[in-house]
Amino acid sequence: MGKFQHLPKRDVAILKRKLSTLQRYLGGIKYMTRLPDIVLDQQKEYIALRECAILGIPTISLVDTNCDPDLANISIPANDDTMTSIRLILNKLVFAICEGRSLYIRNR
Repeated sequence: MGKFQHLPKRDVAILKRKLSTLQRYLGGIKYMTRLPDIVLDQQKEYIALRECAILGIPTISLVDTNCDPDLANISIPANDDTMTSIRLILNKLVFAICEGRSLYIRNR
């Protein structure tokens, strides 16, 4: 918007660095239309899990030996580093959800 032209080069460089960092970490929030469904890695997504706890969003987390099981509402002990274990657990969860929904619709 032209405000950088009135600042010294050093201040502009610092502000651009801060803006880049904010865009990297928070840029995706701008396009979110709803709350996130899943957080996979508890170690990397610690801040997201804390925010979910503060906002009261229920969380299911895969916990490895290096994770805190008390952070999530439902903790599933599993190896969260391999795609095979993540895929297996997600497939089981999807199957159980679909089965539960079909039973709910039949009993209505």
